[in-house]
Amino acid sequence: MTPPFPLPPLPPFPPGPPFGFGRGHGRGHGRGRGRRGDVRAALLALLTDRPMHGYEMIQEIAERSGGFWKPSPGSVYPTLQLLADEGLIAAVEGDGGKRMFQLTEEGTAVAARLDTPPWEQAAAGVDRAEVTLREALGQLAAAAMTVSQAASSDQKARATHILNTARRELYALLGEETPTEEDAE
Repeated sequence: MTPPFPLPPLPPFPPGPPFGFGRGHGRGHGRGRGRRGDVRAALLALLTDRPMHGYEMIQEIAERSGGFWKPSPGSVYPTLQLLADEGLIAAVEGDGGKRMFQLTEEGTAVAARLDTPPWEQAAAGVDRAEVTLREALGQLAAAAMTVSQAASSDQKARATHILNTARRELYALLGEETPTEEDAE
């Protein structure tokens, strides 16, 4: 299906992984939807709840921050080692032989002095609409990838038309006049 009018060229992708879908999804790397948080404080705060392994802590931070911050394993595991070297946490063997971490007495005292949980600080001031838009973009990208891998040639052509139409409509949004916050009051 050919559109009834010529399509403008696609804009170039920004440098690096497109739309924050790279290593670590851009979160915890100072790019993308989230920002860096205090990994050290976050790990101590999490371990006040229960012993956890590193991957579980990464998932907990992402969940508790509403997906705004997901520290990378490259920041979590060295920080766990540092906390162990400082005597604030200790490694214990958990179920299935996984290495779990728990607070020591000194670590519990340090964690008790923490103010606002770091995941709340990382999520503060983040525009919820932006997060929802990026989640929708991720779902759209997954659907387009599925079509590219499993659809017939005709379905792929129709999908291309749908995506190009959506792109034009999105750019058209930027040309619309939107009321300012002062006008809304």
